[in-house]
Amino acid sequence: MTEKPLRATTAERVSDAPGSVITLLTDTPELTCNTATFEVGAAGAPVHFHTKATEFFHVTDGRLDVLVGDEVHTLTKGDFLSIAPGVKHAFAPSAGHTAEVFVGFTPGMARFDYYRLLGRVHAGEATVQDIIDSQPAYDNHYAESEAWAGRLLRSAEA
Repeated sequence: MTEKPLRATTAERVSDAPGSVITLLTDTPELTCNTATFEVGAAGAPVHFHTKATEFFHVTDGRLDVLVGDEVHTLTKGDFLSIAPGVKHAFAPSAGHTAEVFVGFTPGMARFDYYRLLGRVHAGEATVQDIIDSQPAYDNHYAESEAWAGRLLRSAEA
């Protein structure tokens, strides 16, 4: 079997929130990959964790704040971070910055339908309750974090 390249011009893109676009790259049992592009002020991903997969981030441009457990780290162009299963995390562009990020999961998690669901919610075609109900199916479990909420408060005060 010969693998074929995915061309940038034909990759599916999902707008999941204001100022946020996810480009879908591969979604196999072994590996799920996408890129995320965030404009200044985009909300990013809320606090969550995965029980089965390691998630990794490679910042290709801009600045990205990432919650890992109870610590917020700022990643810049070229930085890489891997988050183990069970560790709560969140990510968004740093205040006043954009971010472009290559995101992957191993093993793969059949996440493209999750991203499409986010797009449908953003378009008004599905509800937040649909996302909440999907947590077990997509191994995306929402959580809370004082450290992440504190980041948002500090950014608002700056």
